[in-house]
Amino acid sequence: MEACFLRWLLFVALTSWALGDDGQVTFESELSSKPAQKLSKYGWYASVRLQRFHIPEQTAVARWLFSVKKGHSFNCGQHNVSIHLRWGAPPVINPTETVFPNATLWGPSLSLILPVTSQSSTTFNLSDPAPGDWFVAAHLPEDDGRIEQKGFPSCSYYFQPQLSVRRAADTPVLQPGTVLTQTAAPDRPARLKLFVPEFTSSLSVSVAGCSSGEALESAGCSLLLRLGSASLQHSQTELNCSGVSCTASLSNPPWDSWLRVVVESSQVNQTVTFRIGSNFTVGCKPKSVGLTADDDITKLLGKSSVSNATATGNVSAPAPPPPLASPCVWSVPVLYEELDVLSLRYTPVNSSNVSVTETHPTLLTYPLPPQATGGTLNLQLTLNSTNATLGNNSIMACFSAWAPVLQLNHSEPCRTGLFMGYAVGINVSVPKAMVRLPFPQSTTWYLTLQLLCNSSDCGNASVVSVVPEVSVSACVDDCGPYGECRLLRSYTYLYSACVCSAGWKGWGCTDGSTAQSYARQLTATMLLTLSNLFFLPAIVVATRRSYITEAFVYLFTMFFSTFYHACDQPGAAVLCIMDYDALQYCDFLGSICSIWVTILCMARLGDTAKYTLFLLGALLIAMSMQLDRKGLWNLLGPILCAILLMVTSWVYRCVRRRHCYPPSWRRWVFFLLPGALCALIGVCLYVFAETESNYYYTHSLWHILVAGCVVFLLPPKEKDRKALGWSQGFSWSWRWSWRPRVCGYTLCESSKDELYTVT
Repeated sequence: MEACFLRWLLFVALTSWALGDDGQVTFESELSSKPAQKLSKYGWYASVRLQRFHIPEQTAVARWLFSVKKGHSFNCGQHNVSIHLRWGAPPVINPTETVFPNATLWGPSLSLILPVTSQSSTTFNLSDPAPGDWFVAAHLPEDDGRIEQKGFPSCSYYFQPQLSVRRAADTPVLQPGTVLTQTAAPDRPARLKLFVPEFTSSLSVSVAGCSSGEALESAGCSLLLRLGSASLQHSQTELNCSGVSCTASLSNPPWDSWLRVVVESSQVNQTVTFRIGSNFTVGCKPKSVGLTADDDITKLLGKSSVSNATATGNVSAPAPPPPLASPCVWSVPVLYEELDVLSLRYTPVNSSNVSVTETHPTLLTYPLPPQATGGTLNLQLTLNSTNATLGNNSIMACFSAWAPVLQLNHSEPCRTGLFMGYAVGINVSVPKAMVRLPFPQSTTWYLTLQLLCNSSDCGNASVVSVVPEVSVSACVDDCGPYGECRLLRSYTYLYSACVCSAGWKGWGCTDGSTAQSYARQLTATMLLTLSNLFFLPAIVVATRRSYITEAFVYLFTMFFSTFYHACDQPGAAVLCIMDYDALQYCDFLGSICSIWVTILCMARLGDTAKYTLFLLGALLIAMSMQLDRKGLWNLLGPILCAILLMVTSWVYRCVRRRHCYPPSWRRWVFFLLPGALCALIGVCLYVFAETESNYYYTHSLWHILVAGCVVFLLPPKEKDRKALGWSQGFSWSWRWSWRPRVCGYTLCESSKDELYTVT
């Protein structure tokens, strides 16, 4: 017996020593880091560098370290890096202050500005953060429209976020109906957690028996009671307890989740002891459906039949009347369908129409999976056209997350205990209403519907039919007619955004403040396509000088450059004769091959060497175009190699002839120097001067200059070439002769001597 008592005493002593840091809970440290990513100037949401962090349950402190480092040595001045932080889903940002589509709402996010010269960093601390996924987005200021060529040196900055958390590993659980004794100090608050079951309408947390070491219990103490976690979408519920006891109440708490309870002491150098307890109330529960699953299968089969009937043009069945088994709420089962990536659809199982009454609310539940947070949650309510008896009455709807709002009227706001909801109203004058939520949070969403009457009597409108349509789409309204919905990826996380065209801007490409007119679009298309006709003089000159292979290369370039730019235009003035990627590949391939064959033609190589290099260069250029068709060295590589071959050939001729090559000064003054000047101006325009606003005329001028320099730089016709390019120095002929053969006294067979003479 004594030995058992000693072992128990040793265990208590070791436990007290282990918990000596905080007296209540054990904190653990967790670190996470993301690789550095190159920042981009903001043009649309793909310019944002998005990172996702996970914060575990019962995290006491989360600290982010944001570092930005310059990726080059030359001076670019100071740039401001914008950092956005949001819980549960990517942040919805609007750096360009554009107009959002109608009925589009979004949650707030925290924004930070980090000035950067060469290297900068900043930290952001958050106490009691909400558990789950947190998203960090970073970008440079708005894009100035300058087109930067890939591979050319430019100002680059790299962003790297890191996260450090302190997590309470053994937080005490506050059970309903039980009382715990806790202590709190100014630097060591008491931390607890309680589980909120489903259908909870309200909960309360009470603190009593507050006392400190130097004060009597009746004197009371100063405590701060906080319920919930900190996020940017909601704030914690706080209560200052200045007496011996106090109670904090929370209506419509988040269902089926853990709720954080933190008690802090504001008395200096004093440890406060108190008793704490909790209780919750279940105000209303829907009717139980039982354990039989055959009814659900029957409903699914019936839903399939209704869908087929609707597809053939038949009208769906009217809404069934609400049952009277649950007098406080009518829960409607909802069918969840996953259609595609970031595409979900929710439909009521029994009928597309839902009955709404004045006596009790109608509740629909929509679970939203984590993979759907990168899309847009859409809600549309439509009043059934048969509701002619609605009169001046209206239907009130509340779309909320985490918990429903089961009491709807004109005075009560659409909000739960910790989260704001989205209120929607429809009537005879406004029979349709819509709410769009880009990047919604992953939780269970609740739609509550109820009929609100202007007088005490609703008259004949006792039951009204409403069609609720809830879905998840990739983008808002599929980006409209002036945008394209793109699927983006950040590691394993998928999200979507709109890329706008023809000068349209905004989250859904609905801001037409800088939209291009049809005349401007047509002008841009005509300039970019018809400017390629300046290759016709180059084709004619090459043909007349017997450079037939070169002429076909120029014809190939002119054809595909014309139709590539006709297909590449935004807006309505577009013509695509084949796949866009194929047109782009052929345009880039033809452009570089034109430069390659022109410079090799200037080198005056032999036919065998020239055509071998033509084919070898075309194969290598085709391979490099497939690897990275917009790379800078894919353009400079063939040009430098061809110039090196040309210079080597010219130097060899100069040494051999002991005379400058080309020998004529007129060739240098009237052809080579103007051609080189056209090429230099074209390259400078292509690399340094192109922007999104002047692209259609600067790039058209690039077409003209490139075609013009070909006309100037093509060498004159070789003296030993015929009109079609065959060399006069090569000819062939053959002669055949026959004679009998005599072999002494024996007649031998005749033989044929074939003689081929090549001269």
